[in-house]
Amino acid sequence: MNILNIAAYRFVALDRLPELRAAFKARGEELGLQGTILVAAEGINLSLAGAAAQVEAFLHVLRADPRFARIEVKRSWSAAQPYHRLLVKIKREIVCMRRPEVNPRETPAPRLAPQELKRWLDEGRAVALLDTRNQFEVDLGTFEHALSLGLKSFSDFPRATSVLPAALKHQPVVTFCTGGIRCEKAAPWLISQGLREVYQLDGGILNYFERCGGAHFRGECFVFDQRVALDAGLREAGTARSRDPRHEPG
Repeated sequence: MNILNIAAYRFVALDRLPELRAAFKARGEELGLQGTILVAAEGINLSLAGAAAQVEAFLHVLRADPRFARIEVKRSWSAAQPYHRLLVKIKREIVCMRRPEVNPRETPAPRLAPQELKRWLDEGRAVALLDTRNQFEVDLGTFEHALSLGLKSFSDFPRATSVLPAALKHQPVVTFCTGGIRCEKAAPWLISQGLREVYQLDGGILNYFERCGGAHFRGECFVFDQRVALDAGLREAGTARSRDPRHEPG
């Protein structure tokens, strides 16, 4: 288990994207890293893997830029490199929702710590869990009694929420996804649609696994690399399942 895998994102205003892309690509190649980095005017989303020292060196340079100084990173380990190459792309959005009115920098939803969610579930508190991921991810594993919307793509989320029960407007709703990025947009969207108490699970399923293990979760967490899925110990689950290449990490 000598390959360090990291996933991180940050919503922050960015400009001069071609220069940023070139700098990330040059530094990543120099360090022998593989994975995907997405940059857009709204921020950065990255999933990288390599030798630990090289990954940490990349993070050191990244955080030297004040725009990324507070970026939060989720770490896991694997025995082999889970990516084939390094891709650095300029995108319209770092997670595609196609709703420009949703701006996580200006209207963030409150975050709920994994430990707090576990306490709520341990107590049997009346709370609705909403899985914002694609259906093929949900099929592999999700929280007990969670709601899902049968999504093929996250860009379908706003339209799909029209079928949610009206009762959700009057009870706590906790949105969750793999690492938190999709909920940065999903939760504010729900608030804009009249839901009164909406939270986003801080750091997503991966942070929940790190802080709370597999309590109240059934199955495995799909990840967008060759590992396919992680168990509650953040270890490769060994799931034999084809990846869907149409979707970006998130």
